[in-house]
Amino acid sequence: MISRRSMIGAGLALPFAAKAFPQEIDTSGLSNITAAVHPIGLAERRARLERAQALMAEHGIGAILVEPGASLVYFTGVRWGRSERLTAAVIPAKGKPVIVTPFFERPSVEESLGIDADIRVWQEHEDPLTVVAGVLRDRDVAAKPVGVEETVRFFAVDGLRKVLPRVEIVSANPVVRGCRMIKSAAEIALMQAATNVTIAAYKWIYPRIREGMTPREIGALMSAATRALGGSPEFNLILLGEAAAYPHGTGKPQAVREGEVVLMDCGCSVHDYESDVSRTFVPGAAPAEVRRVWDLVAEGQQVAFRAARIGRPAGSVDDAVRAFYLKHGFGPDYALPGLSHRTGHGIGMDGHEPVNFVRGETTKLALGMCFSNEPGLYLPGMFGVRLEDCLHMAAAGPQWFSTPPKSLDAPFG
Repeated sequence: MISRRSMIGAGLALPFAAKAFPQEIDTSGLSNITAAVHPIGLAERRARLERAQALMAEHGIGAILVEPGASLVYFTGVRWGRSERLTAAVIPAKGKPVIVTPFFERPSVEESLGIDADIRVWQEHEDPLTVVAGVLRDRDVAAKPVGVEETVRFFAVDGLRKVLPRVEIVSANPVVRGCRMIKSAAEIALMQAATNVTIAAYKWIYPRIREGMTPREIGALMSAATRALGGSPEFNLILLGEAAAYPHGTGKPQAVREGEVVLMDCGCSVHDYESDVSRTFVPGAAPAEVRRVWDLVAEGQQVAFRAARIGRPAGSVDDAVRAFYLKHGFGPDYALPGLSHRTGHGIGMDGHEPVNFVRGETTKLALGMCFSNEPGLYLPGMFGVRLEDCLHMAAAGPQWFSTPPKSLDAPFG
């Protein structure tokens, strides 16, 4: 590998010259590119509830219980935080959903309610699970299994069992995942808008990265650009030099150095839907080994893309990538140097959603599923390369949300 010292000694210029980081970030050249996209509306949420109720009937579930989070927003539009005071939705197999919330929170909960639903309240001295049980009885489903969304907390499940001792608690995954895994055209449009913001922010930030900059400084630039472009920053993972060899980084001090890897993994949201895009590049002259590994990762993305076909198990995508890397001396399996994590994850309202491109995943790929495609290669003690672009499953095959880069020298096209 070519050292930084040898490059400077050879008289190679630093294209990323050191420069003081500004106290205020000037994004005046950027403008909102998301104005034409619209949030999810009433008609789509009605369709989601109809789908959920059909799945409940199919799986013999009487109702599902959903606490605040992405799934509550997905079905009801209600945006709420979790605390010791329960706010939750009871979605029965028939009839209108019911939002259960503290009495004094009702006006606030109503502000974001995006469906036709009843609201039932409880007072401070009352048990909210008694109210939930009342909803189940009134909807005539108390004797049927109740599906619990996978993030619902234990105290809610335990409390429901105490007030309904004979209740059968089951997983709501067949319903919630059955709905959320399959994205509509409107959802895909919002994910496309979020990806467009992230790519535009990357292109803006790339020429502004300077020798000596820290992950925090680069992340601040990325967040500022994302906001100016109309997105809400969700995460900025910046890994520099050896830190890129560890998929989620290290606590050691890092700074941009000529000839060393810069790995950026960033995403934002637009009207609740997320992007997730990673790029790896090198300021100055790239060492030959970095270039070789980068080219393999770029091809690894294409291997995954070609393997993703409707009707095939999601795990087969991961299998194809690992077989390709093994031919080039990486692995086997999850061994390092090689691909130490899954090839990709589901994405939508959450940055990571079921299902994944991972060994053993038998769920078959279907129209409307969305995934990241990120088969990185990691060389401990040296560097890592990750290229990540998301895709959605269309009738004609997978479609990119963002176009993968073709060259280490042009990481953003």
